[in-house]
Amino acid sequence: MKKTIIISILLITSIFTSGYKKPDVYVIDAVRNAYIHNNKGLNYLKDNLYYPAIQEFKIAISLNPNTQATAVYYNNLGETYMKLGYPDMAIDCFEKAILQYSLNLKYYQNLADCYVALNITEQKLKETHANSNPLNLIMRGILYEKTGNIQQAITTLDEFTYIEPDLLITPAVRLHIQNLVEENL
Repeated sequence: MKKTIIISILLITSIFTSGYKKPDVYVIDAVRNAYIHNNKGLNYLKDNLYYPAIQEFKIAISLNPNTQATAVYYNNLGETYMKLGYPDMAIDCFEKAILQYSLNLKYYQNLADCYVALNITEQKLKETHANSNPLNLIMRGILYEKTGNIQQAITTLDEFTYIEPDLLITPAVRLHIQNLVEENL
């Protein structure tokens, strides 16, 4: 009897003192991994390693294809192509960035630089007149700026800020207008 009590006490105490813990489960998070690959691409860009940067941005896009963050990845990829002198490849990236998130002025400016590099600004200006989307006013204003028609650029961008005063992009457009005015006084 004494042996069974001692054995049962030992069993009970071993349960509480064994230190058992559930094993950690590693969760693969594609969004987090996309963020990491984008940052690796940016580090490659700092070191002027363009081709590895392109691969990292492409991996980031494939891991997280349809979110607002993807627009940043597309923009980074397009900027890398522009640094390498491939505006024909960058144009697709900038257009996809604007499709993913159309409220970042930098995406429009990069796309306009791409149009200038491809020498298709006049054609794109005509296309912006054909569409009634208010965001086309941003592209039109920036294209006017890139072609040297600063007064028309200021007027067009100001028209946008009047039509859409509450959009997230509007303060950035106002600041851009202010910079244009100060530069051209």
